[in-house]
Amino acid sequence: MTKDDTPESHGFSIALGGRRHGRPSPSLDNPVFQIADLDVWYGDHQAVRDVTLTVGSRQITSMIGPSGCGKSTVIRCLNRMNDLIPGARVTGKVAYYGESLYDAEVDPIEVRRRIGMVFQKPNPFPKSVYDNVAYGPRVNGVKGNLDDLVEEALTGAALWDEVKDKLKASALALSGGQQQRLCIARAIAVKPEVILMDEPCSALDPIATAKIEDLMAELASQFTIVIVTHNMQQAARISDYTAFFTADVDEEGVRHGRLAEYDTTVTIFENPADQRTEDYITGRFG
Repeated sequence: MTKDDTPESHGFSIALGGRRHGRPSPSLDNPVFQIADLDVWYGDHQAVRDVTLTVGSRQITSMIGPSGCGKSTVIRCLNRMNDLIPGARVTGKVAYYGESLYDAEVDPIEVRRRIGMVFQKPNPFPKSVYDNVAYGPRVNGVKGNLDDLVEEALTGAALWDEVKDKLKASALALSGGQQQRLCIARAIAVKPEVILMDEPCSALDPIATAKIEDLMAELASQFTIVIVTHNMQQAARISDYTAFFTADVDEEGVRHGRLAEYDTTVTIFENPADQRTEDYITGRFG
């Protein structure tokens, strides 16, 4: 890179690692996910090809890249959400603590309980704040004091102080940022091991986004987090590892998403090995 083309000239040096203070150094010593030669098909279209990466325990891993490069497709492979799409087919290896998520005897419902997901647009149920958080534990037959569990989840999502006096009010009356934190509380109420987030801040204003980022930094001490984001500054601020995806166009003009580079976030933003990564984070394309 020339001096003018460094990530610092695009504002990353100030933000890089801004919400990582106090957390351990990035490490893949205790892998949670091991993905190898992952291909994903929707009918006859191969949406993603040949993705290989490892996700470490209690790390925040960001997936970045231009639209249509397969980021959301890949993250949905991690809790078998693509099973719900007619015609979707996944090949290759997706191992969770060394066990294949796609073995025939694996229950996808149990997979989704252990690997929770927060979506792009807040999607609270048309129920009370309390019933939103209590829904998962009730369905799963969780024993114990439900009131304590709801309070614990809302506290963990940094929302308790804002809603403790309106637990019986409709969740739909909350602000967008509060609704997204409620969805995070709903996800952690069933005590998952991993939280997947597919562009969780794209519909939020900067203040609400900052609260979600602060929350992710806190949750990383308890959960492994994988996030898809179009916001490169967000990836730079919060994540331990960053995967940059791009799209190849074949001779018939069809796009196929693939992983271009995966490394610590510091390396991706300060010293990327792939020219395509450098071009993307310096704004030359994307």
